[in-house]
Amino acid sequence: MAGTDPSPLDGRSPAGLATAEAHRRRAEDGPNELPRPRRRPMALRFAAELVHFFALMLWVAAALAWAAGLVQLTVAIGGVVVLNAVFSFIQEQRADRAAERLRVLLPSEVRVRRDGTAVAIDAADVVVGDRLLLEAGDRIPADATIVEAETVLIDTSMLTGESVSSAAGVSEPIFAGTFVVEGEAEAVVTATGRRTRLAAIATMSTETPRPTTPLTHELSRVVRTIAVISVSVGSVFLVLSWLLGDSLTDGLIFAIGVTVALVPEALLPTVTLSLAWGAEQMSHRNVLVRHLEAVETLGSTTFICTDKTGTLTRNQMTVVAAWTPDGSAEVTGSGYGPEARVVFDGARGRAAVLHLARVGALASTGFAARDESGNWAAHGEPMDAALDAFARRVGVDTDALRREATGAVRFPFDIHRRTTSAVIGDVVVLKGAPENILPLCGTLDPDAHSRLDALTARGLRVLAIASRSWPVDETRSPSRDELERDLVLCGLVGLEDPPRADVGRALADCRRAGVRVAMLTGDHPATANAVAARIGLGQGRVVVSGDELPADDDDLGRLLDHDGIVVARVSPEDKLRIARALRSRGHVVAMTGDGVNDAPALHEADIGVAMGASGTDVAREAADLVLLDDNFASIVAGIEQGRATYVNIRRFLTYHLTDNVAELAPFAVWALSGGRFPLALGVLQILAIDLGTDTLTAVALGAEPPAGRILDDPPVSGRLLDRTVARRAFGVLGPTIALLTMLAFLVSLSTSGWRPGDAFPGGRDLAAASGAAFLTVVVGQAANAFACRSFTRMPWKLGWTTNRYLIPAIVFAFIVAGVALLVPAVAHQLDQAAPGWAGMVVATIAWPLVLTIDALDKRAQRPSLTCD
Repeated sequence: MAGTDPSPLDGRSPAGLATAEAHRRRAEDGPNELPRPRRRPMALRFAAELVHFFALMLWVAAALAWAAGLVQLTVAIGGVVVLNAVFSFIQEQRADRAAERLRVLLPSEVRVRRDGTAVAIDAADVVVGDRLLLEAGDRIPADATIVEAETVLIDTSMLTGESVSSAAGVSEPIFAGTFVVEGEAEAVVTATGRRTRLAAIATMSTETPRPTTPLTHELSRVVRTIAVISVSVGSVFLVLSWLLGDSLTDGLIFAIGVTVALVPEALLPTVTLSLAWGAEQMSHRNVLVRHLEAVETLGSTTFICTDKTGTLTRNQMTVVAAWTPDGSAEVTGSGYGPEARVVFDGARGRAAVLHLARVGALASTGFAARDESGNWAAHGEPMDAALDAFARRVGVDTDALRREATGAVRFPFDIHRRTTSAVIGDVVVLKGAPENILPLCGTLDPDAHSRLDALTARGLRVLAIASRSWPVDETRSPSRDELERDLVLCGLVGLEDPPRADVGRALADCRRAGVRVAMLTGDHPATANAVAARIGLGQGRVVVSGDELPADDDDLGRLLDHDGIVVARVSPEDKLRIARALRSRGHVVAMTGDGVNDAPALHEADIGVAMGASGTDVAREAADLVLLDDNFASIVAGIEQGRATYVNIRRFLTYHLTDNVAELAPFAVWALSGGRFPLALGVLQILAIDLGTDTLTAVALGAEPPAGRILDDPPVSGRLLDRTVARRAFGVLGPTIALLTMLAFLVSLSTSGWRPGDAFPGGRDLAAASGAAFLTVVVGQAANAFACRSFTRMPWKLGWTTNRYLIPAIVFAFIVAGVALLVPAVAHQLDQAAPGWAGMVVATIAWPLVLTIDALDKRAQRPSLTCD
């Protein structure tokens, strides 16, 4: 009831909560902690990698091999499954940890008033109704409402992404995770733990499932297709073997052999290693990859939603123009260093601008100084740092000025007044929004408003700076209303956050690559439009404000689905809706962000891109990629590498499938002969080729450098196993190596005295013929690796050594083949022997023949620019 004192159990009481009541609420509501994400145990996550469709198919093959008494084959196939599982599990362990990193945004200890006494308690023990005692530098532990303070500055960048601190007064809300920049306040807690705004962001960031990447979808489709074909063909061979009168054991061996021959066992590890290679290359271009699939997803990107500040611009507010009633100045240069050039409008103008700069610096608390790495950086508010840098550039000793201002009475930025003021000795200095300060000036130059309009039209952020004399009276403290009136206008300064030097070229590359770009910013629409015009963002640009966005997601998608769209005054919720709306229209969306509030949108987008230099830990943990330099151009560099990675996956998929055709040929010949023709290759030989000689070569293909024109075409996407891959693997290169393999086998048998119609020999002669077939596949695949470097260009036009990993990989393959053929114990396990001279000749000519067939095919086909 009005007029009664608040109860000691009520946080509004100056005495705060009673300790007993605080303990009761702590027991009832739980600790002031963010919810921990629920995760499956590590053992279950690893077990899941052993039982997916691809793995189950191989487990069945291993079980059949065990039933047939083939222990070595069982172990080999089981090893393949485990190897694939290990690679996939390592990838899974890179999962999102955003909620865990959110927890560090809460302080460990806070000060509250309980039972009328100020005490320090663990932040986890804060309860609803607690009276927080806050001062500059304190992290706010829970959502609260200010009950006592004149004005405090709160850094809300963790939630809003905006670098400018906001003022908060009595009855205004403050939120967990933000911190006090200036002033002191007392606030009553209104929500703790999982009920805070910070917890709501954590929930959105972790409970929404991450979108399935295009690569994951395509790999699943390829694996399913190959698995179905393998099992189907293996089953046909099993039935065929039974119809021909073979034993069940022989039938199982053939069925297993066909299945193993058709399954590219090393495909998934090769994909992982290729993505890891792409991630490594991206790191050299200031892009840190957190989730490997993001390497390819970035290459498939069709729409980039980018922040303005720090990404398209340098995030270094700079004074570029100044006007005073007695003259003006223009600044050529940007940043916080002293190297910019200032051009004054005459001597009188120089003196007036010097006074303007001095007053502006006195009204500020932030400044610019060199950091530990020797670079100039802002300390405090970026706008204050810009005024400090400007003052130094016109000749003001700002270090001495800060010493002079020691002990000043300051009134921080007020969101309603939109001013900052201070009393320094007998002078009042003031800076703020021109529309708020100009009416406070007693006598105003008639040119002031026209000059303000001119600076605003240039897209500059304008500050007015004013001063007045103040009689020193140490017996009382002046009120803000007394100070901020009857002012004398010192002048206006125009500030800009200069665009990055390479952003224009990067945007042009996006247009050339068929990638649309939207700017999402919290700035005023006029400012956003001016920056977009300067950097060349889009043609026929559309600028909308966040409050103008349609409520319907379909309408929102149609509005935004244009290159160069600018959304100003955007909120975190808007960014989340924008990502969903564009994805619903079929776009692969990349979303940039740096604040805690951006985490849900980063999580929702196909690829979240966080800022490494200026972003929060939470944004970085929610993202797939981190830009180490916060530069938009680095995204474009990542797109180039991502496209190269996708094309590389197609390259080694062609390589793997070509090998499988050659390995299947001996079983096809056996079936067509009614079982009267012996197998040229056994199952263990096939595994030795797939895992021993082919894997490293395929990995080397995954490290193929990007083609020079890879950004000249639309985003690379669609099916991995497309018409080009299928035709080259199954219609050209695969049959070529298969025919050469069977030729080597037959020629080797002929040199041992076998003639058509004779019974096939066994023992050493058959083992040598099988060894010739084995070696022919290895040599043919070595040539095939060079053929697969491009779908359109000849190997000699690419340069034989431009992929520095390929030749060492092929040398390694030949060494493995030599061990498999020449070391008796290994050769015996594989049922093969070193080939004779005739088999060696066929194996040797496989190299030029494969490259010749490849060249003829490439000349016969129309070059494709989308699959180089």
